[in-house]
Amino acid sequence: MQKLVYSFVFLLLATSLSAQRFSATLPNYEAYKAFKGKPLSDKFSNIESVKVIYDLRKQKMYYFNSTLIPLHYDFVVNYLNYTQDLEVFNNENYSDTEKDRAFLLGNLNHIKGTEKWIFELAASDHMPLFLIERFFNLVKNSTFIGENLKFYLNNPEKMEWFQEQKFKIPCVKSDYIFNEITYQEVVGGTNIGILKQYKIKDLDKIKPSPDEIVILDGTPDILPNARGIIVNELQTPLSHLVLLGKNRKIPIMAYTNVFKDGNIQRLLSKKVELKIEIDTFYIKETNKKIVQKTNSKKKQLVIDTTVTDLVNLNTIPKKGVNSIGSKAQNMAYLIAISKEQSFKTPEDAHAIPFYFYIKHIQKKSISPLVKELLAYPHKDSTVWINKQLKKIRDAIKKENVDPELIAKLNETFKNAKFKNFRFRSSTNAEDLDDFNGAGLYDSKTGILGDSIKTFEKAIKQVWASVWNEASYNERELFGINQKNIAMGVLVHRSFPDELANGVIITKNIFRENFPGITVNIQKGENSVVKPEKGEICEQFVAYHFNDGKDETDFDIDYTSNSNLNNNEPLLSRKEMSDLYTISKKIETKMYRYWRKNQFHPVDIEFKIVGEKRELYIKQVRPFND
Repeated sequence: MQKLVYSFVFLLLATSLSAQRFSATLPNYEAYKAFKGKPLSDKFSNIESVKVIYDLRKQKMYYFNSTLIPLHYDFVVNYLNYTQDLEVFNNENYSDTEKDRAFLLGNLNHIKGTEKWIFELAASDHMPLFLIERFFNLVKNSTFIGENLKFYLNNPEKMEWFQEQKFKIPCVKSDYIFNEITYQEVVGGTNIGILKQYKIKDLDKIKPSPDEIVILDGTPDILPNARGIIVNELQTPLSHLVLLGKNRKIPIMAYTNVFKDGNIQRLLSKKVELKIEIDTFYIKETNKKIVQKTNSKKKQLVIDTTVTDLVNLNTIPKKGVNSIGSKAQNMAYLIAISKEQSFKTPEDAHAIPFYFYIKHIQKKSISPLVKELLAYPHKDSTVWINKQLKKIRDAIKKENVDPELIAKLNETFKNAKFKNFRFRSSTNAEDLDDFNGAGLYDSKTGILGDSIKTFEKAIKQVWASVWNEASYNERELFGINQKNIAMGVLVHRSFPDELANGVIITKNIFRENFPGITVNIQKGENSVVKPEKGEICEQFVAYHFNDGKDETDFDIDYTSNSNLNNNEPLLSRKEMSDLYTISKKIETKMYRYWRKNQFHPVDIEFKIVGEKRELYIKQVRPFND
């Protein structure tokens, strides 16, 4: 009876709190739960949030229902009789002074499944230090959380104060949150399939069925053709797995406890429905029909072999996509843009046209192997196909490259400042609007005059990667006519002295209809798109608040910091501002070159190089989201 009375009291409390829109205190978790909602940003998948306002003039606290009232501005207008417009509200209440401020604005976040509580300001809020500490203590004293409450350092300004030991309140960085994440939406969506479990090492012998949803014990080098994918490793948001998954439009998630989850293990070999959302997932047995998608039409690729000489990318080739590939053509565009903007592109950039690849694979030792592969009727025979692909790669590497090509390269680069050159794939089946080909082909280094790392060896390795298992399977899945594949090679100086490397997407991928760019960056040459196990890169969103144009109105919102750099920022504020400005100009220019009528974000790869920390842009392509 006593238990029933307690249950009734808690139910009454929760119901009354849900009905009311705000409260001055949060006496227990039930009160928090009644007001909680999703954060406006999807940068973390394991956070629930309640918005909080302190009225400086009336000296009153307001915790309010974040689901019913998603914005601080909505609350002050509808409940506190605020009459100014949004721009005035933002300018006054996110400023670096107490003057003209009417309110202190914050978010009380909880890491689900833990006792970790985080008080966070908007990254664009430049609240003075004394007001942050005052606000923090007001929250601490008006809630049940007590000593578990920590202040989250989400922008460079606050991190600098922390380094200078100015804070008198407990502070945390992104690793405090990131270390608790067990689930991550990689690609959202719903699908139906037979739930199966595989080891990564077995995928070169066993091919999952296209009607399966597969669980994997790591991140695959080759994305299986499946209805959905569950991996047990968290992913960098701009990794090749993510980009290929978005291209495929299949649901993919990371769940570190997938092999310990009894509910999932009980569903193995059963037909299930998997639904992946930003902060949770659902999986259950189902009787729904599995609908297979088929590519009835083969996508035809264009090959122009009339270009028979090295192409200097300092001049933009006409219709170069058809003769040197998208990557090399886009490099020519970047070089043209760099002449007007404050960034560099890799020096000595040239392209080896399709002509030389086609000439090479038409040799008697290679051509019959390719024809045999493409004529083979049993496309699900993984072992035979993989063996045949290896035969083709070996044959490509065994034959000599046209000596005329090697002579042209040696002549072109004989007086170059650099001796190490990077040879990169530039096929007619990558960096396209509907097929990005991320990570499918190889890049290799050749050294001028070297007897081991020769130009010829590098070229043959890049050409051979046309017939990698991953690239072949991905083209097959997308219905690309394998007979028309051609490999150009983008050649430029290599970067042995890079201080950092990264990827920019020219949109805020964590918050719909909100400005910004998303940046992933890692120390040195450690990969952002294919990180080693345990490596966490720096990630942030950069934006101009209120559409401002100068550096003082520029803001950074960190999602994570590099654990290879002691969780300290890899870039200065000026470097971040430059990235934003330059990436937006590249985006605008590229869409003129591509003759696109509709805005769409781009994917940019960059490096920070040398003692002068020079910014190099090394690649741009459409972002397929």
